[in-house]
Amino acid sequence: MFIDIHAHCYRHPVPFGCRFCNPEELIKLYDEQDIERGFLLPVVSPEIYLPQSNEDILEICEAYPKRFIPFCNIDPRALTNAVDAPLYKVMEYYKERGCKGIGEIMPNMPMRHPMVQNLFKHAQATEMPVTFDGSDQPDGDFGLYDEPGLPQLEHSLQRFPKLKFIAHGPIFWMELERLKTPAQRKPAFFPDGGQTPRWPRTSYLKGPITEPGVVPLFFRTYENLYGELSDAAFTLGRDPDYACAFLTEFQDRLFFGTDCCGPKHYSSLRPMLIEWRDKGKLPQEVFDKITRQNAIKFFELEE
Repeated sequence: MFIDIHAHCYRHPVPFGCRFCNPEELIKLYDEQDIERGFLLPVVSPEIYLPQSNEDILEICEAYPKRFIPFCNIDPRALTNAVDAPLYKVMEYYKERGCKGIGEIMPNMPMRHPMVQNLFKHAQATEMPVTFDGSDQPDGDFGLYDEPGLPQLEHSLQRFPKLKFIAHGPIFWMELERLKTPAQRKPAFFPDGGQTPRWPRTSYLKGPITEPGVVPLFFRTYENLYGELSDAAFTLGRDPDYACAFLTEFQDRLFFGTDCCGPKHYSSLRPMLIEWRDKGKLPQEVFDKITRQNAIKFFELEE
């Protein structure tokens, strides 16, 4: 069975921005897709969705302890809206309540903004991993802004070597290969809250990956970098041979995730991994690590 390290859930969903699952709807999706458990990541920044409390997630996980595991989330502007906010107090509180990490971090701020770096500093000190999403623009969107080539991420990996970064989102995973144009990094985001269909502007990207991007280099260089694969499926799916070589090389630092955002959401990653395993392209041991065992080991879960 699969373990999903990235999902969203509201006790009482609202129809704005994105109509997330309630707990029962998410469990139904999990049962249909053979997903044993999932980590619930609160949405606390207001750029695209209506914020929810960490307590919302904790109550869902307390009601369904065999199916859901909590993350907490903290906006970098919390408490004092300053670069020296004592965010460790919030992190320690939620860590004691069973939260396994922080995220999904997605305010539309530069990753090297002093308040974001302050959040990373306290996350490193409290030994809580962070899951983040990214953006290709510094305002009018959601996600931490970074330039092509992800220099702000690289500086953060260097500055906080003991902080475990779990990368997520198209800004990161599109750089599995060398960018052909900067605009291919993320779907356009419009002021009315809508996005273009997920990949139409990359429809010309087909066939094998001929030139790797910065992502494989970062994995080889920085041991504190991990990856959640939900948004990697597009690029990986174009080149199964490259994909399976990448998954095998970094098999100990990759996780299955769905980024489930609604009651009709089905993972495109799951059938792809199963197909590659069944065809012998992806070793069973690698498949087991990515889909389940890495999550158990990394988050110290009981089997």
